[in-house]
Amino acid sequence: MALLAALMIAAAISDLRSRTISNALNGAMALLAIPFWLASGLMAWPDIPLQLGAALGVFLAFVGLFAIGAMGGGDVKMIGAVMLWIPLPLFMPTLTVMAIAGGLLSAAMLIYIKLRPSDTPIEVPYGVAIAAAGLWALHQHYLNQFQSIASA
Repeated sequence: MALLAALMIAAAISDLRSRTISNALNGAMALLAIPFWLASGLMAWPDIPLQLGAALGVFLAFVGLFAIGAMGGGDVKMIGAVMLWIPLPLFMPTLTVMAIAGGLLSAAMLIYIKLRPSDTPIEVPYGVAIAAAGLWALHQHYLNQFQSIASA
């Protein structure tokens, strides 16, 4: 979990600095999910296919946003990689947190552009919102000693 958290933070920092998230970071997050599944006790059937299928469904939904130019490719790959780690009951709450964080980030970017006008188009570092949601989900599932939002 600490390794995933570090990779998400590294991706967020990279996205903030250069508006890119490397394939190596996204690939590491995705590939490390496999030993995580085995270590956390997910059963080969049906747990792992369900986890993989749900993450693939989220990835494909965001590929649609990439296709219309609403998101960057690195962000879409990061969403798919992070969702491989998120327990199924936390999928929708995580996506909700991601949307809220992304909205706040977009608002901050708009304010920044109003204060410092530029001719370059606004590029929102959505990797920050993805990392924030992923860290929130890790906290909810593994560190929160109180009742989880998703268990209700």
